Amino acid sequence: MRPARNASGYREYSASDLRRLVFLTRMRLSGMTMTDLKRYISLVEQGPSTVTERRRIMRDQHDRITRQIRELRLALETTEYKTRVYDGHPEG
Repeated sequence: MRPARNASGYREYSASDLRRLVFLTRMRLSGMTMTDLKRYISLVEQGPSTVTERRRIMRDQHDRITRQIRELRLALETTEYKTRVYDGHPEG
């Protein structure tokens, strides 16, 4: 991202800049690599002819996030079980 600068030299983020920043932040939080993010942004900047590849990247990321959620749910269940065990109530 290269937001514009005002007369005082401060960065000025447009609505589009802010949307992109939110997108990038959310994708990083979801585990998307910087390599994939850079590739995705490059494709966006190339225009509509890259929609098919961008869709593939987003579908791959969707699959990764879904897998992470499944794994986190299992980890949560295990943590809850152990907490019950330590509280003396392993059955539930």
